[in-house]
Amino acid sequence: MNIEKITKFVFEINQLKFKKQNGWYLAGVKNPPSVAEHVMRAAQLGYIIAVMEGDANPEKVASIILIHDNGEARIGDQDKIAARYYIKDDAEKRAFEDQINNLGEEIERKWKEYFEEFENRKTREGIIAKDADWLETAFQAKEYLDLGYASTIDFIENVEKAVETESAKKIAAEMKKTNFTDWWKGLKKMTYEKLS
Repeated sequence: MNIEKITKFVFEINQLKFKKQNGWYLAGVKNPPSVAEHVMRAAQLGYIIAVMEGDANPEKVASIILIHDNGEARIGDQDKIAARYYIKDDAEKRAFEDQINNLGEEIERKWKEYFEEFENRKTREGIIAKDADWLETAFQAKEYLDLGYASTIDFIENVEKAVETESAKKIAAEMKKTNFTDWWKGLKKMTYEKLS
């Protein structure tokens, strides 16, 4: 393992914090989340779905999700309209493979397997990872929908059609009927004292 190249790789993946998820611009969102923000929530969601499904390794699912968008540090995130005009999957795969070829044989082999599992959905972990990736997008769309971005309903409807696991379907159904601010209702503690 080449420590210099590993160090450069770690600096490179920091670019995911600055790469915006471009599809949200189509819905009028002015400051969409970064790829890194998307990956963080998707990985946790993937872990949860894997536990709910009961037949997959949650740590592997989270690991698959953590690395699946690394190529976007080099090629950026392309919305579905832009992706019509070139083969994004091929570009992202080539960027990903270039990135990892200096991380050592063990990491390179395993991460290539993870990338393929995500892209091809041939394993339970790959299916769950893809569901979590899509479902995170639906959660983001619901937040924007609640804020008045009406066209984001399209993102939610597309995800509902795409997810495969029963757990992802149940979470999506609950998400649709929940306001994105409901999580903090009842948690706020007022810190003032009323004057007599």
